[in-house]
Amino acid sequence: MSAKAPTKTPALTDFRRIVIKVGSSLLVDSAAGRVKESWLASLADDIARLHKGKRDVMVVSSGSIALGRSVLKLPRGVLKLEDSQAAAAVGQIALARTWSEVLGRHDITASQILVTLDDTEERRRYLNARSTIDKLLEWRSVPVINENDTVATSEIRYGDNDRLAARVATMVSADLLVLLSDIDGLYDAPPANNPNARHIPLVPRIGAEIEAMAGDAASDHSRGGMRTKVEAGKIATTAGTHMVIASGHVDHPLKSIESGARATWFLASGNPVTSRKRWIAGSLEPKGTLTIDAGAASALRSGKSLLPAGVIRVDGNFGRGDAVVIRGPDGAEIGRGLVAYDAGDAAKIMRKSSSDILLILGIEGRAEMVHRDDLVLGGA
Repeated sequence: MSAKAPTKTPALTDFRRIVIKVGSSLLVDSAAGRVKESWLASLADDIARLHKGKRDVMVVSSGSIALGRSVLKLPRGVLKLEDSQAAAAVGQIALARTWSEVLGRHDITASQILVTLDDTEERRRYLNARSTIDKLLEWRSVPVINENDTVATSEIRYGDNDRLAARVATMVSADLLVLLSDIDGLYDAPPANNPNARHIPLVPRIGAEIEAMAGDAASDHSRGGMRTKVEAGKIATTAGTHMVIASGHVDHPLKSIESGARATWFLASGNPVTSRKRWIAGSLEPKGTLTIDAGAASALRSGKSLLPAGVIRVDGNFGRGDAVVIRGPDGAEIGRGLVAYDAGDAAKIMRKSSSDILLILGIEGRAEMVHRDDLVLGGA
């Protein structure tokens, strides 16, 4: 999907890997204290249609605290941190069960992933989370992702689930992030306060003028607002992920987007793969070097991953997830990548078959020393 034609909005069918963010105010009826079952069933219908079309679909779902406080019959109003954590512990069970049931009606297996800020920022945990989600998608599961609110220490939230969804989308190299919202997109002024506010259907690039249009949260359950959505857009589009903000206050909200309902599209300048490769190649300081044999060098140039058997020398003091330089047998740099092992373990398994990793290290490690998705070749 290219952003070089900013006068034309994309379509959902243009994308292969999609993250859908659902907020508490859409999912939970605050007055009744329960899930909006009819609306959620319509969204599940939309997700099932995308899933049947061989697309990878993930959901970033709020709602654990809102459901938990309902189950526990907690009073309305702002909760203290420990109360929010306890409510989330109860609500996460209800939220997971809800998604499992509604997707199960379409013979889709739901999976639950709880993440924290560190999981999307610290490289080791980032790689673990990415690998887990990739495997679930390979198995055709729909991961339902939420912040692990029960273990938050400073604040109960990542900041908001808009930015969390953007981080997840970039982590898994999604090419589209859908923010289902209380509002049908970006306006040049908060429409609740200004009846003459103009809707912005397309944002080719997020600059100062776009950032200045942001407003505040629109409901009691919403912890974000247009400001956080625009910030999510910056995170996503910088990493090559397109983003769309659309109203969730309609049945079949994804089908509504496909049918041309009012929304705001934020266009990325590249794609997730090229943006990730650019990040690996130029934004990370290499912490070590892997020297490989001629056979491994040839395999890398043909698009393969780097296996331990092809590594003939390990230099540096790097950790799992760090960037390393990859050199051929003549010492010339071939590329750079994110390594799947600490330097000590890498030295133990170099020249060895991947099937021997368990015997050597005592753990079932990655088959690849550097996966091709985490590798950029020189000049690439």
